[in-house]
Amino acid sequence: MKKQVFCGDVKIGGGEPVSIQSMTNTKTSDIKGTVRQIERLQEAGCQIVRVAVPDMEAAAAIREIKRKIRIPLVADIHFDYRLALEAIEAGADKIRINPGNIGSREGVEKIAAAAGERGIPIRVGVNSGSLEKDIFLKHGGVNAHALAESALRNVRMLEEHGFEDIVISLKSSDVKMNYRAYALIDRQCDYPLHIGVTEAGTPSRGKVKSAVGIGALLLAGIGDTMRVSLTSDPVEEVLFAKDILAAAGLREEKLEIISCPTCGRTEVDLEKIVNEVDNKLRGLHLRGNLKVAVMGCAVNGPGEAKGAHIGVACGRGKGVLFSEGKTVKTVEEKNIAEELFKMAEEYDRNTGKVY
Repeated sequence: MKKQVFCGDVKIGGGEPVSIQSMTNTKTSDIKGTVRQIERLQEAGCQIVRVAVPDMEAAAAIREIKRKIRIPLVADIHFDYRLALEAIEAGADKIRINPGNIGSREGVEKIAAAAGERGIPIRVGVNSGSLEKDIFLKHGGVNAHALAESALRNVRMLEEHGFEDIVISLKSSDVKMNYRAYALIDRQCDYPLHIGVTEAGTPSRGKVKSAVGIGALLLAGIGDTMRVSLTSDPVEEVLFAKDILAAAGLREEKLEIISCPTCGRTEVDLEKIVNEVDNKLRGLHLRGNLKVAVMGCAVNGPGEAKGAHIGVACGRGKGVLFSEGKTVKTVEEKNIAEELFKMAEEYDRNTGKVY
């Protein structure tokens, strides 16, 4: 079991559930825009949010942002240790640095002292694009052993200054390298690990890499907090992170939507219907669990949907809505998503009954 640290009121490590993080893509100095995005992230289920701190204006903005949000805030620092000191003074709940690019051991010492005084953790964030030159040359380039060595070197630097409230990340865009690096560091220290795949790319490609890369780590019991990195709206990162945790059996999502892969028997635009249903139902604040089935035809639909609380079996521009295996009514294709949404609300409100 990993050591436990606190990021605000969120526990990382120590056997606690894996927490979900994201990062804003607004200018941090744009306080209104940043707060607005963080509120959306909060609503989606983000538990820790990180903001970029490229200058003193951004660092100072943390003070006002913190007053208006409900989740812990992490300041992302590169190159200038003074930005970290200002962010800590402004109330950041955690600092993310790569000690190797802060510029001097003196700067790292000052950050460690300030963070220690405030009782906030530091994430040592190493990635394949910021490897120290001597480690790069020693290993003949970037590989898992090089990433692990860099992370441990930077951790030791903080430990030398008496600081041990540490979280580690060592990310690569190469999924295999990423897994091997985390597996190495997991065996070599007891600090909690922030997992993810860096520079994962567009939503379609990034989701595949993140599902494989993060999912493999989670199934191996590696990881205490996570971020899915996508070139997209950060809210999408959070929603997909929840999906990964649920698929790995580490988080019970109240909503589960199942749908068939379609075939020549499908006589409706099932992809459109499923997306509409998913978008509508994700906004529900369910009191209990709800399994929804969206099936493209009546051949395999009823059998495959067995166990669903509510659902629809489609055919010839229509959909037969059912609840607990019993037919409720038939609706036009264009109304399927809206009718399923109403059924979901009613089912949840009436503790498993649709009248």
